[in-house]
Amino acid sequence: MQKLLDGIHQFQREIFDNQRSLFDRLARGQQPLALFITCSDSRIDPNLLTQTEPGELFIMRNAGNIIPPYGAVIGGEAATIEYAVAVLKVKDIIVCGHSMCGAMDGLLHPKQIEELSAVKGWLQHAEATARIIKENYGHIYEEKARLTATVEENVLVQLENLRTHPAVAAAGSRGDLKLHGWTYKFETGQVFAYEPGEGQFLPIQQLADIARPAPERTPAI
Repeated sequence: MQKLLDGIHQFQREIFDNQRSLFDRLARGQQPLALFITCSDSRIDPNLLTQTEPGELFIMRNAGNIIPPYGAVIGGEAATIEYAVAVLKVKDIIVCGHSMCGAMDGLLHPKQIEELSAVKGWLQHAEATARIIKENYGHIYEEKARLTATVEENVLVQLENLRTHPAVAAAGSRGDLKLHGWTYKFETGQVFAYEPGEGQFLPIQQLADIARPAPERTPAI
């Protein structure tokens, strides 16, 4: 706790005053660029990862970056999504899983969470992920590779759950909203994005290079 208190004092002394204009602007409202949905894991910092400032990301976190289908749970996830899309008018939603995810490991090894009734109940919203891995990935035996596949498939499952939310469906049908599936490998700093055309997760820099317009060539004289 002392480290946290010292950090607050340092923020107030050294950061806040030096960025007064930023915080004055934030006091007048927020216009985030995207809704960033990720895991509660302490090793992930969405703002650090994307190099964004306060006010630029609307962030939702929970164990396993899970999005219950609309109507399955009356809770914070549905409210956060609806507010981000209908009120804040975000243009993008990112669902970001990560390497070595404890929630996904629990999904693969149910005995580990047998006595964690709340965790066990929460992971029921990833049951489709568990079924996909069981039925389609039987050829993968190595634990780390199996966990990586689970993390990736879970991102895709949660994107499908996200599409059941009315605000998301409406904005998407108008072309006002785009959905993105990412995974973050925190031990290397790599980020991978799902490319539907390729049917796989690719390094995000590779996708950025593909999307970037080619420079204009100066005609030879």
